Amino acid sequence: MSNEVTAAAGKKQFDLRSFVNKWGIFLIFIGMCILISILTINNGVSIFLKFRNIVNVLRQSSVIGIIALGVTFIIITGGIDLSSGSLVALIGCLTAMLAREIYSLPVIVPIIAALALGLTAGGINGFLHAKFRIPPFIATLGMMVSARGLGYLITGGRPIDNLTETFQFIGQGSIFELGQNFFIPIPVIIFLIMALAAHFLLSRTRFGKNTYALGGNEQAAYICGVNVFKQKIFVYAWAGFLTSIAAVVLTARVSAGQPSAGVMYELDAIASAVIGGTSLQGGIGTIGGTVVGTLIIGVMNNGLDLLGVSSYWQQILKGVIIIGAVVIDTMRNSGKK
Repeated sequence: MSNEVTAAAGKKQFDLRSFVNKWGIFLIFIGMCILISILTINNGVSIFLKFRNIVNVLRQSSVIGIIALGVTFIIITGGIDLSSGSLVALIGCLTAMLAREIYSLPVIVPIIAALALGLTAGGINGFLHAKFRIPPFIATLGMMVSARGLGYLITGGRPIDNLTETFQFIGQGSIFELGQNFFIPIPVIIFLIMALAAHFLLSRTRFGKNTYALGGNEQAAYICGVNVFKQKIFVYAWAGFLTSIAAVVLTARVSAGQPSAGVMYELDAIASAVIGGTSLQGGIGTIGGTVVGTLIIGVMNNGLDLLGVSSYWQQILKGVIIIGAVVIDTMRNSGKK
């Protein structure tokens, strides 16, 4: 009888642990929203819960979120990408040059150019890592420095503005408008579409399964028939593709291509993925977790702004959260590898 009780208790404890591992990040997000909502009440109304503020959080989170989707794939393989922010700047400058009013080119032209550059840059990162076995930290660090310098070179250090209204609509427009009471910004729609596409790719395709296999055990993945060389290139190219979409959205939103744009974006994207449960040890991660991790950072930044907290303290708090997420991940997976 006592053995049955012990077994039942063990099973209950295991279920609780599984529940926390699966849903803990969502509960943290909900708790953060509730806390900030209470702390920002003014005259009986929560400033945080106002529709325009919520939309603002989603709009501001969309660019980092799109980048984080690609970074998630890379981290799952056991890699890292430090070039995202610099590529946002470079791709944004190229896109702005082709989207200027003086040329009047169809909006599809700068978009295709941006996507091509993102795919190429990401593919180069993957090729350097896969072909020459350069650690991804070094390969993407080189791309980060080179892309930033190239962005300043082609622009002379000056922003590229005077973009077409059609192009600006990508970052500033909205759909389903019902006056000021309801509307959905285009960047949020793009983020949602890319999140769904990334989720499908990661959880429902061979490409996604191979991505997990690569991060779980590269040698075992090779023995099982995974083309490790191609898989690495494709993963980094996919991340570059998503970075180019983020660059287009950001450039359209600020109405200019700026060589100084995207600073620290790569770290925010990595933080979003890690906070969302993607393991830096590789082999573990979900797109849903990354989306929630992105929103946690966005809500935190917005809530602290509403509370008048200094941006310096915000950076400190963000760093503490990232370290905490990594420590939890290390402890949780210490016995698995």
